[in-house]
This record gives sequence, C-alpha cells and structure tokens, in this order.
Amino acid sequence: MITTLSSSHRADALEQRDCPPASAATPCFVVFEGAVLHNLRMTADRCGGIGRLMPHVKTHRAGWIVSRLVEEGVAAFKVATVAEASMVLAAGASRVLWAYPTVNARHLASFLGLARQHPQASLGALVDSRQGLDAWRSAVQPGFWPDNLHLHIDLDPGLGRTGAPIEAETLELALGAHELGSFGGWHVYDGHIHDRDIKLRRSQVAALADRLRPLVARGAAAGLASEVIAGTSYSFDLWPGDLATYVGPGSWAYSSSQHDADLPHLQWKPAAFVLATVISRHGSRITLDAGSKAIAPDKPMADRFRWDSPIVLMNEEHVVVDAGGLDVGDRVMLLPRHACTTAYLYSEALVRTEGGGWEIREQLGSTR
Repeated sequence: MITTLSSSHRADALEQRDCPPASAATPCFVVFEGAVLHNLRMTADRCGGIGRLMPHVKTHRAGWIVSRLVEEGVAAFKVATVAEASMVLAAGASRVLWAYPTVNARHLASFLGLARQHPQASLGALVDSRQGLDAWRSAVQPGFWPDNLHLHIDLDPGLGRTGAPIEAETLELALGAHELGSFGGWHVYDGHIHDRDIKLRRSQVAALADRLRPLVARGAAAGLASEVIAGTSYSFDLWPGDLATYVGPGSWAYSSSQHDADLPHLQWKPAAFVLATVISRHGSRITLDAGSKAIAPDKPMADRFRWDSPIVLMNEEHVVVDAGGLDVGDRVMLLPRHACTTAYLYSEALVRTEGGGWEIREQLGSTR
C-alpha cells in the first residue's frame, strides 16, 4: 500500500507528522502525546500557571490523558457527565467539577455515589435554579450530605444556554445552596465569546468581569465562598486573576482546524487526527473511508475537516473530496474542525507516544 500524508495546508498546519503503521485499520483516531503536553505548557503559560487550570475533559474523554496531566501538576478537572467524573477520579484527580446543572435523579444519585466512594477527593456540581436545589434536596437524606460535595451556582454570561442571571437576586440561590449542603462558588461559561479579534474578546471579558464582581462581593459579604471558575478556549487567558480562581478551557488538549485558525497566538499544536484511506477515485475526485460517523459530525458538511476545497459529499461511511494528487490506497491524516465530537466517536486511540512508539489506548468514546 502506498502511504501518503497530506500536505501541511490540508492537515497539520504546524509540522509533518509521522504516519501510523500500515497495519492500522481506517478510519482511525490518532493522537500525538508530545503535542498534547506541548499544548498543556502553552496553556499554563498563558493563564498564569498550571495550578490555575481546571481543564474540561470532554475534548478527549481519555483517562490516560488525565493521569498524564495529574503527573504534570493539574489537580482539578471539569466534566460534562458522570462517566467522565468517574474516569477523572479513577485517574487520580483530587478535584472534579460536574459542569452540567441537571435535575435527573438517576444522575444525581450516581454522582453522590462517586462522592462517597472517593472521600479524599473534592466533588462539585452546578445548580442554576430553585428546581435544581430541590432536586439535590430530594437526592440527599437530611443529615447525610457528603462533606466533600459542593454546589456551585452556574451563571449565564450571555450564552443563553444554562445559568442563573448575573443579578443580585441570584445571591438567594447561593444562600440556598449553602443552607442545603455547601456552597462552593460561581461558574461562568462564556461560550458566546468566540470572535477572532483578541482585542474584542478582551473587552468582552472585561465587561463580563465588571458585571460579575458585585455579585461575588455580595456573596463574600454574606459569608459565602468567592471562588470563580470561568473561561473557555477563547477566553481563559483573558480572565483577571483576582476574580477567576480557575479557568476551564477544554479544546487546548487536541486543538483543531478551527482553533488552529482562530487562536494562533496560543501556539497550540494540532494533536488529534483521523487517519483515512482513499478507497475509490472518480476523475478529479476521491472517496475516503471517513464519513459522518468518523469525524466532526456536528459541523457543516463542507467544513468538517481541513482540505484544500470544500467537501463535495459526505455520508455515514464515505466522504468525497477533490483528489489533490492522491490515489486509491493512499492514506491521509484529516484535521477535524471539532476535535471534541470526533474523539466521542472512538473508544480507543492510536497514540504516538513520547518515546516514539505507537500504542492503542482506551478512551470513553460515546459512553455517558
């Protein structure tokens, strides 16, 4: 089989990658461990130190990455599901924030179980409504609230997805959490701030911080914790350190076609790819074996991975693109537009290790 890596403008924008062994089945999720660790260093440098990071694991959902980050000094992690929380704790993390304000009784019971199974770890959960408080009240018997479980109030900074208003009346919600068990602080996910212009992003974060300060101050005056967990990949390096105790970017681990283009100042290296094989050629176009079940299914079809031209056709198991000199049997590394939803499609990754070898490593994939 002819082995061909795509040119740098089609896949990895930073450096040529070693090609996985010919025995690898395609489509295959490929991760470069050295690039992940490089991205960790760049991210820590930009936010003021590794101790300020509370990275979200939804991008990779890989226990081996969590273990490696713990070795590097990362202590706290954000998760979206109970399965991710279990993975993080099993990997040795001392703190986890379940950044998802659910009221589902089964999920609450599962998370409570984790708190009791890991008494030496600190677990946090989000609440953004009176109904959310009531759900937790129903889940925990009076007098049996775990000492290591804390409730954080999720605030809506303008995204309009989850979160209570950044208004004085939200203090009552925090006081309710304090009375119920233990109020841990405030959570702000500013996912609506994603402009390429860093000056605009900086001004937007500054304005948001100014809105948030009075609420945090009122809470502190009432004896509540003033910890703030804020930020995304587009804003984590812009939050003032005197307000945001932790910042929680997620996409830094793998970067992506989108972040590579939008956030060059962060100097992240693309670390996750999908290895695909050319299985057919029709004139100036080729068909790869990486369809919508293999890469970035949440993005518009024409832009699900980096290529010289828009994607022509994508179905579940096939994608048609302009050939660009490739032929049947050639292999190509595809850089996803969205790494998070790509990793979700695979229960294992082919990892290029720091030592230069190749290993198959497990990850959660679609397990929730």
